[in-house]
Amino acid sequence: MTGPTTPDTHETRLVTTPDGRTLEVLLTGPEDGLPLVFHHGTPQAAVPFGILERPATQRGLRVVQCSRPGYGRSTPRADVATTATVADDAADTATVLDALGHREFVTLGWSGGGPRALACAALLPGRCLAAVSGVGIAPPDAVGLDPLDGMGPENVAEYTAVAQGADALTAFLEEHGTPVLQATGDDIVRELGGLLPPVDRAAMTGELGEYLAAASRHAGAQGIVGWRDDDLTHTRPWGFDLHDVTVPTAVWQGTEDLMVPFAHAQWLATHVAGTRAHLVEGEGHVSLLMRLGDVLDDLLDLAGRGTATR
Repeated sequence: MTGPTTPDTHETRLVTTPDGRTLEVLLTGPEDGLPLVFHHGTPQAAVPFGILERPATQRGLRVVQCSRPGYGRSTPRADVATTATVADDAADTATVLDALGHREFVTLGWSGGGPRALACAALLPGRCLAAVSGVGIAPPDAVGLDPLDGMGPENVAEYTAVAQGADALTAFLEEHGTPVLQATGDDIVRELGGLLPPVDRAAMTGELGEYLAAASRHAGAQGIVGWRDDDLTHTRPWGFDLHDVTVPTAVWQGTEDLMVPFAHAQWLATHVAGTRAHLVEGEGHVSLLMRLGDVLDDLLDLAGRGTATR
């Protein structure tokens, strides 16, 4: 590869939505590059992410990260407890790209961001060239799937609280989630406990552990509101039909994942028409992040853009 191997600078912008909310956007990479919209996980927010940004810059991509409502500096939605859906985040993506002067883009969603990447594929087909759901969850109405089977105990407890309603979920996250939102790189592994198989524990050292801790801390800038609202939108109808996805897509998942069980990826691979499945033996929820160069090559291939470098 030729050209720069690391992003030069990070720029933060605040974008106003049509309903008057603020969205925090973090940008890095070549200004004339094809936008790569990265939908972060749950609970995370937009912070520098060299493990993604370096291979993206090498491939001439402009990384666009947006903190979802309630995370970082992004205004919470007023209607989350009743009507907000995953589809609303695709509308926010379009708003951000309009503000930046971009039309076409590719998108990668990781974990809780996976449904947002699929929403962009379903709802923005004239703009979204390709989408990848990385270790992403399946929809709550996935026929034949037990969403909790194979999950680590912390996530089972969390989604049990979700089923009891917004107030119960708020109380649960304030007690059990707050330490995660305050974690440093040294203690993030301890806080995630039974959600980490050995392969993920081994990966969460150095830069990757520091990124995940920083993204979690920034996610908690407004308390647990963004995390709560993510959980609520994940567990009600997403606001679009996976059968409507015509944009090229791929699913990446590791067999050892305890946060989002492997069966979610198997279900998505079967039910998203024409999706390209990368079901990777021996990888976990976190360790698969170390293969983001391969994921980006796959995404660009799906978009018909090859792996051009700068």
